[in-house]
Amino acid sequence: MIWAVGQAATIVFPLRRSLLKKSINRTARPKTATDYLAILIATAGGAGFLPRAPGTAGSAVGVFAYVVINAIGAGTYFPHAILLLLFAGIIAAQRVETFWGHDSQRIVIDEVVGQMIAFCLVATAQLSWVSTITGFALFRVFDIVKPFPLRRLERLPGGIGVIADDAGAGLYALAVLTLLQHVFII
Repeated sequence: MIWAVGQAATIVFPLRRSLLKKSINRTARPKTATDYLAILIATAGGAGFLPRAPGTAGSAVGVFAYVVINAIGAGTYFPHAILLLLFAGIIAAQRVETFWGHDSQRIVIDEVVGQMIAFCLVATAQLSWVSTITGFALFRVFDIVKPFPLRRLERLPGGIGVIADDAGAGLYALAVLTLLQHVFII
């Protein structure tokens, strides 16, 4: 039983503890190979398990993906890689939420996708290191601040809600990075 405080101090509210917690099945554990594959994708190969700043680590994985894809001369396929990770990330995040809850800090595939979106239009050209760092910083700022309507996108259910706000932050970062490149030629 939980007791009310203040004017309603005499009222007793019988609530089960399970209703107070998020709708996470605490006893659910990964059991199948598909569960472990979903964890591998959702944590971006384990970057989500870092104890400090897992979101920043996920963004760094997105920058690394951009650098590698561009270095091997496959920049033309960069949008394809984004779409593949977007759909795989939604499915993986949806599955992993049953273990860790909605938008757990360990789920960082959304940061990877958002960071890659920030470099989408410039993927066929080699960015300077200044532009790459600027794109990284812009994405992190928009991901943390979450300007309108990114907060609302975060509330969408399931894997879509996990990915949508970061994809939006990536679009904001892409717009500002593109503007900076055309105005200041960074």
